[in-house]
This record gives sequence, C-alpha cells and structure tokens, in this order.
Amino acid sequence: MIRLRLLGPVELVVGERTVEIGPPQRRAVLAALAVDAGRPVAADRLIQRVWGVNPPEGARRALHAHIARLRRLCEQTAKDGADAQLCLVRRSGGYLLETLADQVDLLRFRRLADRARETDRTDDERAALLREALGLWRGEPLADVGGQWAERVREACRRQHVDATVGWAAAESHAGDPRAVIGPLTDLLDEFPLVEPLAEALIRALHTAGRGAEALDRFAAVRRSLAEELGADPGPGLRDAHRTILRGTPPTPTRRPAVQHRPEPVPTQPAPAPPVPSPAPPLPATAPWPGTAPAQLPMGVRVFTGRGEELAQLDTILASTALQPSAVVISALSGTAGVGKTTLAVHWARHAQQAFPDGQLYVNLRGFGSDRSVMHPAEAVRGFLDAFGVPPARIPAGLQAQAGLYRSLLAGRRVLVVLDNARDAEQVRPLLPGAPGCLALVTSRKLLTSLAVAEGAHLLTVGLLTSHQAQDLLTGRLGAYRVNAERTAVAEIVGRCAGLPLALAIVGARGAGRPRLPLAALAEELRRADNRLNALDGGETNSQVRTVFSWSYDALSPEAARLFRLLGLHPGPDAALPAIAALAGTPITRTAALLTELVDGHLLTEDTPGRYGFHDLLRVYAAELVASLDNDLDRRTALHRLLDHYLHTAHTADVLLTPQPNPVPLPPAQPGAAPEILTDHEQAQAWFTAEHAVLVAALEQASASGFDSHSWRLAAALTTFLDRHGYARVLAAVQTTAVKAARRQGDRTGQAGAHRGLGLAQDRLDRTDDARGHYLLALELFAELGNDAGQARTHQHLARMSAVQGHSQQALDHAGHSLKHYRAAADRAGQSAALNHIGWLHAQLGDLHEALAHCRQALELAQETGDLNGQAHTWDSLGYIQHHLGGLAQAVDCYRQAIDLFHRTGARQSEAAALLCLGEIHQADNHLDAARTAWTRALTITDELGLADTDPLRTELLTRLDSHTHLRSGHSAPDAHWSDHDDAADVR
Repeated sequence: MIRLRLLGPVELVVGERTVEIGPPQRRAVLAALAVDAGRPVAADRLIQRVWGVNPPEGARRALHAHIARLRRLCEQTAKDGADAQLCLVRRSGGYLLETLADQVDLLRFRRLADRARETDRTDDERAALLREALGLWRGEPLADVGGQWAERVREACRRQHVDATVGWAAAESHAGDPRAVIGPLTDLLDEFPLVEPLAEALIRALHTAGRGAEALDRFAAVRRSLAEELGADPGPGLRDAHRTILRGTPPTPTRRPAVQHRPEPVPTQPAPAPPVPSPAPPLPATAPWPGTAPAQLPMGVRVFTGRGEELAQLDTILASTALQPSAVVISALSGTAGVGKTTLAVHWARHAQQAFPDGQLYVNLRGFGSDRSVMHPAEAVRGFLDAFGVPPARIPAGLQAQAGLYRSLLAGRRVLVVLDNARDAEQVRPLLPGAPGCLALVTSRKLLTSLAVAEGAHLLTVGLLTSHQAQDLLTGRLGAYRVNAERTAVAEIVGRCAGLPLALAIVGARGAGRPRLPLAALAEELRRADNRLNALDGGETNSQVRTVFSWSYDALSPEAARLFRLLGLHPGPDAALPAIAALAGTPITRTAALLTELVDGHLLTEDTPGRYGFHDLLRVYAAELVASLDNDLDRRTALHRLLDHYLHTAHTADVLLTPQPNPVPLPPAQPGAAPEILTDHEQAQAWFTAEHAVLVAALEQASASGFDSHSWRLAAALTTFLDRHGYARVLAAVQTTAVKAARRQGDRTGQAGAHRGLGLAQDRLDRTDDARGHYLLALELFAELGNDAGQARTHQHLARMSAVQGHSQQALDHAGHSLKHYRAAADRAGQSAALNHIGWLHAQLGDLHEALAHCRQALELAQETGDLNGQAHTWDSLGYIQHHLGGLAQAVDCYRQAIDLFHRTGARQSEAAALLCLGEIHQADNHLDAARTAWTRALTITDELGLADTDPLRTELLTRLDSHTHLRSGHSAPDAHWSDHDDAADVR
C-alpha cells in the first residue's frame, strides 16, 4: 500500500518502507499537491504555496523540475504498490495528484471526521471513527515544510484535531469510557488553554468519571485564563457544565465497564452542593416577549461527504466570535448552482447549534428559484418575529421598524441566523443581527463582495468535489459493494458529473432506485453529450441540473446572458479576455465587466488572472442555450470572429519566432476579431505557451464547423512552436486534421504545407518511412506550385533525416538544394539555416575548415536577419567545430552563446543537448565540477520536458552523471546543430 503522510513530517511510504522524496523544496511541492489530491492545482498556486507571495525569479523552472522528479517517483512507487494508485498528471487547471481514497493521511483524517458527524451514527461508531482519525497523527502537520501556506495548513489542521478530539471525547464518554479521554484532553488543553469546547469536554469527562473537585478547579483555571487573555467570561457551554457540577447532578451512567488500568476512587454518591439559580439565564430587558428558542434549521442530508476544509473554516469563524466581542460575525458562502452550498450550511449549522442556545433561525430567501418570486426582506423579518412569538398586534408597520424590533430581540442572545439562497447583499442587510454574540451564515450564487466591504463578512467559495469526495458521495448512496464492482463506470460517472454534488446526487438516486441497472448504463447516458443534462434529471424542478442552472442564468443582465451563451461556442479548455471579446464582438473593457458579472454569479471561474472557464456541465448548458436561442448567422459570425482572432494572432506570433521574408498575408479578419498585438519574440513565445492547447482545440473545431481554411492555416502557424517544444504527437494530430481540411477545400498550397508538417512530426517520432513519404508529397506539390520557400524547407527536412541515417552525401545534396531554393525565395534567414547545415555536414565528414567557413557565413546572415533560432544552432555547430579543431576555450564560448539563445527561444531540448556538449568539453579540460554542473542543468531540462529514461539524450546525461565516462563512440546531441528554419509556416 502506498501512503502519503502529512500529519507529521512529509513522508511517502510503500508498504513498510519510507521512500526518499528529495530536498525540502520537493517535499513542499508534494505536500502542496497532496492536500488537494484528486483536484488540479494551478502552477501559480503551487508556486505561491512553496515560495510565498514574492517567489524568486527561477521559481517556475524549479517547480517544473520538482514536478518532473515527483512524476517519476510516483511512477516507480506505483509499480511497487500494486494495490494502490499514485500518479501525477498535467491537467488544464494545473497539476493533479491522483490517488485512491485514504492514501493521504490528512484526507483520510478529514473523511473519518466527516463520517463521524453523520447524524445516524451511534456513540460507539462515532468514537471508533474518531479514534482511528486521531491515530493518524504523528506530530505537527507538515513538520518539515516552512512558509506561510504551510503554517496556515497547520493551523487549520490543529483546529480540526481539536474538534475531532472533542467529538471523540464526547462519544467515548457517552459510550461509557470517560476516563480514557481525560489524559488526551488534559494534554491538548495545556496546548490550547483558551479553547472553550476543549475545556468543556474535559470538565464534563472529569465530572462523569467522579472527579468533580478536579472539574471545578479546571473551570476556575479556564475562567481566569479567559478573563486575563481575552477579557471575556466563559461561554454558555462551559457555564452549563459548571452548573451541572454545582447542582450535584449524578454522572451520566455508563454502558460499558470503566477502564480498569486507571484505578481511581469513585464516590458512590455525589457530594452535596449549594443551591444554584436556574440554568436558563434571564431574558435581557430588550426582549419584550419570552417565547421559546426558535429551532428552524431544516433537515440535513443523510449522506454528507467531504468539505473538511470548508467546515474547518466555518469553525474558525465561529471561534473568532470570542475574539470579536463587539462585532456581529458574518460568513457568506458562494458557489455555482448545484454545488451544495445549502447542504454545507445546514450541515455545519446543525453541528454548531450547541454554540447558539438561544435559537437558530433559517429562511430560504428564494434569490434564485423556479417561480422567480424573490422573498422581500420584510417577509423574512416577519417570519423571524413570528418565530420568537411576538404577537401580531405588537409588530410595527414598515420594514425599518420591524428590523429594529428583530434586532432588539437578538440583543444579548446567542442566535445563529442562516440566510439561504440570497440574491444580493441588499436583500441580506435588513436581516443581519445588530448585536454581538450572534452569527449570520449567508449562502448565495453570487460573490457578495459588498457584504465583505461594508459589513466585514468572511467570504468563502464552495468549489466542486474532488474525485475522491465524489466517489464517497456515490458510495453513500449506492453502497460500497456496487461501487467497487464497477469502478470503471463509477470513474466515468464522477468525471462526467464534473464534481457537481447535485449531478452526483441525481445519478446516485437514479441508481439506487434501480438496483439491478448496471452503473455502466448510467455512464453511457452521460457519455452522450447531447443527452447529458437529460440524464441529470431528478424529476422535480430543484433536482434537474438544467433547471437549477437556468435560475442563475435568468438572473443575468441581457448582455451577460448573451456572453454566457456564446461561450458555449468556445472550444476550451479556457479562454483569455481578448479572445472572449472577439467572440462577443464587444470592446475589452465592456467584456471585462460582463465577465465579472459571470464570475460573481459563479457561472464562470477565473482560476488564473485573465483566463476564464467553466466546468463541463455548464459548458454543455451554455452550448444548449446558444443552439436554441441564437440563430445560425449569429453563431457562425461569432465563431468566425473567434477563429480570425486566433489565426491572425498566431500568424503574427509565428513570424516573430522565425523571421520570414514577405510572409503571405491572411485574408482580412472579421470586424470585432481584434487580434492581439505582439511585438517581439518573448511576447510571441509567452502567447503560444498560454494558448497552444486552445489553438489545437480551435483548429479541430474549425475543421468540424466548415472553416477548413482556418484549420490548415492554424496548423501551419502552430508548427514552429509545437516542434520546438517537443509536442510531436500533438503536431502529428494537428497536421493530420490539416491535410484533411486542405483536401476538402481543394487547396494545394494547404495540402503541401500540411504534408510537410506531418512529415516533420513523423520524423520526430522516428517513423522515418512515413516521414519520407509525406516529405516527398510536399516536395512534389511545392514544385507544381513553384513555391521555392516550401521546397527549400522540405529539402532541409530531408537533409537532416538523411544525416541522422548516416547518408552524409545524400544529406549534402538535399542541403544544397535547400540553399538554392532559399536564394530563389530571397529568404536570407533560410539561407543561413542551409549554410549551417552544409557546414555541419562537412564537419561530420572531417572537413573542419570548410565547415568553419560555411558556419561563419551562416552566423553573419542569421545576425543580419535577427533570427535568434538560426544564431543558436549556428553557435552550436561552431562549438562542435572549434572543439574538434582543439580550441577548447573558443568552443566553450560558442556553446555558451548557443545555450543562452536556445533558452531565449524556448528550444529546451536543443538547450539540453548543447549543455551535454559543453560538459564534455569541461570534462576534457579536467574541469569536472563545471562538467557536472552543465549535465545537471541539462538533466533538469529533460525532467521538465518529461523525456523518458530511454531517450538517447537523457540516457547519455544519466550515464555521464553516474560515472563521468567518455561519450559513447559516434554520439552527437540529437538535432542540436540543425537550425529548424523549416518549422516556420511557409504557407498561409
């Protein structure tokens, strides 16, 4: 079994063996992923967790290196633990640590604590669950991880530990073993002397165990501490425990024998106690009608799972009431439709109701509902006055006067007010208590920012369930046997329900109602995209996912509603603000305001600043709306604008990555497409890095929607970036789509470029026969078109492939043809690439001086044209030539120039290959430390690229670092010396 232990030092355990994770920073990265196991964590959030809010410049590179090492560690440990799962993968939302339930001790602790809170548990069951949960603790959580985030996690864990200990003590005492809890409670209270529930639990346990005098001493000590440290008196729980002892109430009878290993004298009769006043405090003078304490909380759900972090945050807010004696504490839960805000609020309210002995008020404000009859605050206030038994004749007219009376009733009392399903802050404000001691818990689909600004509310966002939590929910509804018997179907159901509790609950209910129906059949219904929301229909309006979504949609302004619909046309996985503005055809500033409305309404998320997305079910809903409410022309025009935006921006970025003489212009963009303005290589690189996944999806969507020209042109613009960054399989898929699109359109230029790109992808994948076939097809088409640039680049590919296969003379012939065609096309950057290839081939044939002449000429041209990629590859070739001419110092300088330029252009694999060669020169010059430094840097890059250990470059680096042996005979760094000017899109 593989276990990740966070409740103590961070440890990875396989069976009984503790696996070495690595340096402290890597343990911190693992911990930052493990606390959210089963849920993607954005790279920016990981960096902030590990390095803080002001990370060093190299934090992102270091993160990638640690992620790569952890990925390999997970793969290895997963092999060793056959009955478990541990996998680190990249998702659109960030990095995802996939584990089976209960592999992470912190998550198992929270899960056990959640199960113990279920109302149908017996005391024995509750005690056993919490005993197991507390047994997972090995010391201070994340003990070997520093930083503010780790300290926040530790603080939350401490609160959860205290809560679990208090719950265990109560259950254990009720089940008949109060003496077993006295020692642990005493130790924990010494650590947290101001936590009243802890003190109350200890005092009650001492009293139940017959140690009343000690209980009274402990109460006196706690009262002194509260007065000295906080200037506060004990709360109602402690006061009630104190009164119980003073009244001489006999200890609660036990249901099982007391523990025998702690013999203590137990009196047979309670000691006499002085008379005490009634435990019920007198009503404050401001409360004109005694009535009874209202208890309006609705029934909780039978199966409640997850939400450990949110419950802990609410517990912390509750605890803060003692630290804010003059303030009303307000917490506002927000989240998307169907995420379980009400369920969470009611569950926590029931758990915390003992802290509010003067009553619990609840109202559904109907801010979002099927009948659109939003409750007026006056109606809600009148309901609260009725709950306190105020005679109708004494209720004043007007909202302001009624709210004043309501607040007077709450003065001096501890009342929990749950305001569910609020539409906005204005609906909530008249219902807020006016005196300290009360807590208002608000739920809304909107982010109630103004409530935080004006009233100091604590804002909490309720997110989607993790895959583990979703599986637990289904297990609670369908039973463990059925879930375990169809794990594959359950995994698909969890994925297609997007972690939305309402969707999972509906599927669970349907499955429970048809116990003989295979879960695979439910998964099949969800698999059909056009039927997914139909499958998530519980029969009533509040259990229909489509209907529940509609209530949030109906609350939008007309412009925001249109934008939400149009986002159903976007291919995903997310979108940047400029692209969304193009989709809508609206200015950036107006689009930003509409997006804020959608985010505040939890119909969109902004996980990364400036990038927006929504979960799969909302995407399906938006697509349904745009298909039914917008006409064909509007939809096609919006999609045309979006594709034009991406195509024109990608074209600009591609030209910046690889200089091209007189690039073929694109057809004019649609009005409103507003392509982004990029001005240099760095901006182009950053834009492709952020958008390449979206561009691939847009290319496929263009092909499926009849925009064939956009499809193959986007493929051409993507080729350079995808190739330089090692996305060979993606490049192959993209160019396959492009070939089909160009054929449908009958565009021979598009076909030629797509065959060349597909040949390049097959070449990178070592499918040389397939690559050669596509290259020759491209060469034939380019020749028919009289396209010299296309012929030049295709010959360049063939030259490189022939050289790798050892056919040096054939490679020289292709390189010569490449140079001839580049000259005919007046492409000076291309001529530089061809001259560098010719020089490199002469070097391989031993003609070093001829090689040096060609490469120097190539470098001059590359510098004239500003071709950084060409300069990098030529410096790399010159480093090789100088090394073999015996000029070690000159070779070192050349390789350093190449490495710097490779890094700037993002050609990471070429950068690693050049570092390998630089290390070889350092080793030859007996500078072993410098050699190891170069090879270590190179290995880190291969980690970040995710290269397999069988990759030749990575294998060589591992061999070097392990033994310092000589390079194997005939080795040359893969593609390090070849300037891929052919990556550039020669056709548009």
